[in-house]
Amino acid sequence: MRILVVDDEADLADAVAAGLRREGYAVDVANGGEDALDRVQWGAYDLLCLDLTMPDVDGLDVCRSLRESPPESGSPRILMLTARDTVDDRILGLDSGADDYLVKPFAFGELSARVRVLLRRDGQHDSAVLAVGDVRLDTARHEVEVGGHRVDCTPKEFALLRYFMMHAGDVLSQERLLEHVWDENADPFTNTVRVTVGTLRRKLRDAGGETAIDTVIGSGYRLVHGDES
Repeated sequence: MRILVVDDEADLADAVAAGLRREGYAVDVANGGEDALDRVQWGAYDLLCLDLTMPDVDGLDVCRSLRESPPESGSPRILMLTARDTVDDRILGLDSGADDYLVKPFAFGELSARVRVLLRRDGQHDSAVLAVGDVRLDTARHEVEVGGHRVDCTPKEFALLRYFMMHAGDVLSQERLLEHVWDENADPFTNTVRVTVGTLRRKLRDAGGETAIDTVIGSGYRLVHGDES
């Protein structure tokens, strides 16, 4: 899942981004509201961690703009991160289109939990554990099991499997996977998606599970279970 952290405080933005990357997310950083609005026009973001007080375009205006004119890739979830802590501030933020509101200073663990909740809501999943066939993925503990057996995944493999499981059965193009699982530094002309899909597919197969990643020639990949493949 791809996240945009928007904050003019570079140290805080970088710290939040670093923490989210350790959780397996693809994360980009915008240094202000105007930069954020530019980025969402060409980046397919699933969620924005959005500061309110910025010198160019206020976070509330960014939020309203995205809700009034969503980008072609779809309207991302928005988690506001701000020092404005009154009830009226929270009401204004939520009424402006935010999905959640977290007051600074905050513990990273709470931020991570709120991000998981928002992304589950986006994928219509109501549990921290995703299950497709005999594959279980715990988004909170970062654990993967196939048929009850633990499977070790790299952060990128974990992120890729999470995206496949949230869209199980759908054919996902290489471009879509690149947009949602990799950050802006990924080279679209490399074979990074194919290689990562290949290693993840092999790990699922070696674990003896019935759930597999199929290649749909000319279209992309899809996660299927048993007789569906």
